[in-house]
Parts: sequence; structure tokens; C-alpha cells
Amino acid sequence: MSKLLKAQLAMLVVTLIFGMHYTIAKGLMPVFLQPMQLLFLRLFGGVILFWIFQRFTVKEKIEKKDLLIFAVCGLFGFTLNQAFFYEGLNMTTAVDASIIHVMNPVFVLIFASILIREKVTWIKVTGIALGAGGALILILYGKSVNMSTNSFAGNILVMLNMLFYAIYLVLLKPMTAKYHPMTVLKWVSLFGFLFILPFSFHGVMNMDLGLLDFKAWASVAFIILLNTFVAYLLINYALKTVTASSVSFFTYLQPVIASVMSVSLGKEMITWPKVIAALLIFTGVYIINRKQEPLPTSDV
Repeated sequence: MSKLLKAQLAMLVVTLIFGMHYTIAKGLMPVFLQPMQLLFLRLFGGVILFWIFQRFTVKEKIEKKDLLIFAVCGLFGFTLNQAFFYEGLNMTTAVDASIIHVMNPVFVLIFASILIREKVTWIKVTGIALGAGGALILILYGKSVNMSTNSFAGNILVMLNMLFYAIYLVLLKPMTAKYHPMTVLKWVSLFGFLFILPFSFHGVMNMDLGLLDFKAWASVAFIILLNTFVAYLLINYALKTVTASSVSFFTYLQPVIASVMSVSLGKEMITWPKVIAALLIFTGVYIINRKQEPLPTSDV
């Protein structure tokens, strides 16, 4: 199996996990946990897992000058990205959030071309356009977008979440080529956790874990183990082989996975608009991933 295929399979797993995360996180907030409380548990658990596994699996030292990059990545990829996502998801709907996330590959492509000089080609632009068109058809078909005042504020927060995640992917790319994924995540998650402490302190002091039943704890475990530890590890693994824009492009597959799950549960039926949307998305994925070009090193 080629490295490219392994990277793409890794991102497919990440896409499945992220697709499930919408519903699972929404089910926890605000009945069991407030956004900052959930984020604290997620980052605290993630830091512990990354540090334990790195200690027993990878013996690697980092250059002190790279600590600044890790700190910036922790700020954008863990603190700001996840804080704005949970706050936004708590106020808006999964449909609105999905629509906004469709634009993520566009932002990644823009930042990648500016920060690490990732080459923008017509092939990538075409792939993004096809994927965006398919995702929008799939998300918007038969649905309405709620733009009430509260939902609109949540949409703005989710937009910022997506923006920070795009910057994180681009800045992280050079570090994944230099260090083992576990080493990178050990430091990035630590800085992200430290940055979120001042903002989550009040919520954590008022957190009542006794409210969480077995299903709620299972949801928290999913978010820590799969959505944080496994997903971020696979993202870093994929970034060693493919470009940041290619990694972000798999965002388009989340609505497809959601539709397949709904059909399998008997909640939705397969329709021609969904078939067309799926074809556009997979065609876009094939176009943008069929050839990977080596990236120049970053000056960041």
C-alpha cells in the first residue's frame, strides 16, 4: 500500500469521526456540560494521552526554537479552533455549521499559498469547486438554514473556528515533516490546554460531573479518545504525505457519510440530488488527491 493511499485512508477515518462528532457534542451541550467545560475535559484528557503515549513510543528531542511554532499551533488548532466550535455549535445548528465548514478547504488553500508557498493550481481549484458544489447540494437539499439572531452569532463563531483550523493545518505542515506526529501533538496539545485554562476555570469550578449518565460519559470518552487522540494523530500522519489543502478537502466527505448513516437507519431515502452530490464530491476528492507535489520548507 502506497504512502498516499495510507494518508487518504487515514483522512477517511478522521472524516468519519468528525462527522459523528457533530451529533455527539450537540447531545452533551448544554444539558450535561457547557462548551468550556466540555473543552476542558477534552483537552485535559488529550494532553494526558499524548504525553503518555509519546513517552513510551517515541524518543525524540525538539529544538527550542520550534516551541514557538508549537505554541502558535496549540493556540490556533486546539484553543481557538475548538473553543469557537463548541461555543458556536451550542448556539447554532449542525446544518448551519456544516455549510460553513464547506469553505474550509478554500481558506486552507489561501493560507497555504501565503504562509508555506503551497502551489495553487487549476486542478486544485477545480477539485475544490466540485467538492463545494456537491457538499452544498447534499446539505441544502430539502433543508432550511436557520439565521435567527442566536443562530447567526453561532454561525460567526463556527466561521472563526474553521478559519483558525485552516491556519493550524498550514502552520503544522512543516513540523510534521520534521518530527514524529506523537511528538508534535504532545507539545501542541499542552500549549492548547494551557491557553484554555484561564477561560475555562470558572466553568470547571461549577461543573457537576454527577449529572453525566453512562451515555454522556461514553460521549465524552468518544470525544477524548477518538475525536482528539486518534483523529489528530491521523491528521498529523496524513500531513507527512499530502498537502494541507488535501487534508482539509476531506471536509466535503462528512455530509456524504452523514447521509449514508441516515439512509442505513431508515431516516432518509436515496434521491437523485444526493447521488449527483456524492459523485461531485468524490470526483473532486480524486482530482485534488491524484498527484501530490513536494512542498518547499517554510520560513515561519
